[in-house]
Amino acid sequence: MPFSKVLVANRGEVAVRVIRALHELDVEAVAVYSQADEGSMHVRMADRAICIGPPAASESYLRIPSVIAAATTTGCDAVHPGWGFLAENPAFAEACADNDLVFVGPTPEVMARMGNKVSARDEMGAAGVPLVPGTGPVTVGEVGRGADGLGYPVLVKAAAGGGGKGMRLVSVPDEIGSAYAMAAAEAEAAFGDGRLYLEKAIVPARHVEVQVLGDSRGGILTVGERECSIQRRHQKLIEESPSCALTPETREEMEATAERAARAIGYTNAGTFEFLVGPDGSFYFIELNARLQVEHPVSELVTGIDLVHEQLRVAADEPLSQTGRAPRRGHAIEVRVNAEDPARDFMPMPGRLERFRPPLGPGVRVDTFVEDGAVVPPHYDSLLAKLIAWAPDRELALARCLRALNEFEVTGLPTTIGLAAEVIRSEAFAQGEYSTSYLEKHSPAEASNSLLLGSEAQ
Repeated sequence: MPFSKVLVANRGEVAVRVIRALHELDVEAVAVYSQADEGSMHVRMADRAICIGPPAASESYLRIPSVIAAATTTGCDAVHPGWGFLAENPAFAEACADNDLVFVGPTPEVMARMGNKVSARDEMGAAGVPLVPGTGPVTVGEVGRGADGLGYPVLVKAAAGGGGKGMRLVSVPDEIGSAYAMAAAEAEAAFGDGRLYLEKAIVPARHVEVQVLGDSRGGILTVGERECSIQRRHQKLIEESPSCALTPETREEMEATAERAARAIGYTNAGTFEFLVGPDGSFYFIELNARLQVEHPVSELVTGIDLVHEQLRVAADEPLSQTGRAPRRGHAIEVRVNAEDPARDFMPMPGRLERFRPPLGPGVRVDTFVEDGAVVPPHYDSLLAKLIAWAPDRELALARCLRALNEFEVTGLPTTIGLAAEVIRSEAFAQGEYSTSYLEKHSPAEASNSLLLGSEAQ
């Protein structure tokens, strides 16, 4: 590994994940942290840690000059952005290059083109990738006509950013104006870009994504698909691989489409092509996430490929360890454990954890950055941990995941553990008959609330 020292430009669970990968490769890890994260696990695990500002992300993790200064003053060769914060910011990738730092991710040019969802749709359409029917950017005066042309229901979506921000589902014409105003304000606050466009809502739909890796030699590796349909507010809660929604023929077609798309834009490093799958099995491109994904462990467990190692290999201008279709075996399920209250519309619940005891045993992996007594600050994402279960088949993977959830002890704050258990044990999930509207239709929050209260009493 040509790198001797890498800055990890993130916090929490992803920072811990990347630091562990660096240490496995005998590379020194430098962490950055805000004042709120001074005692965090990633700070203790790193070989060196630099405070870059106050708790607010805008004054610390999102300040490009501060992050670059931390890397240059500590003699780093490269910067790994993780996900969130600056991970998909082309200006940050350019700043790394300007300071002789290797950015572990795609080129800033590709990131800029694909980061705008409207231009991304145009490029994917030119590459022959199937698209959800939609529009270009629309003004408040044009949105009604655009929605009428597509036919309701429609999605009003931010042209920039992701993570479900700046997105509204509109079912009737009377709601289109207010939905536009709310989505534009949210997009402007989150991304500094209030432009919106429209897509026809595919109902019901499955959300399935394909993990792709590319190197500078033109090598492409597809690492299978992940089913991500259990969501709240357009953000994922449970992921699994392989997807129950795909036939072997559709799976190969989707992976071939992702490979073709990656080649068309000259994609390098790790990225994820996200698709919606309609009731008839047709699939449509919705966006490219030009970074490592939160749910990447699902793919790692079914393929045996360490995606962070591969990211670093590609960033060091080495070839991928393999290309084509990654062989896979068994079934993996990931549950995100968030400090949220499902009974209160998934309200984030920062505070101090009293007890944190993750499950152990065969086929169980837990990625986390918290421990007994950890303080969950209000300034960042509510993710505490990810529980990933693997087994030779889906039935055993479900049973193993449920067993692990029942063993997971978290007290002091409400979490989504109970809700996840409710979903996993449901007949619809067991049969693989679910869509992105599952939580809206099944309303497991009320049932999970009693489980949460019972868990906290233990």
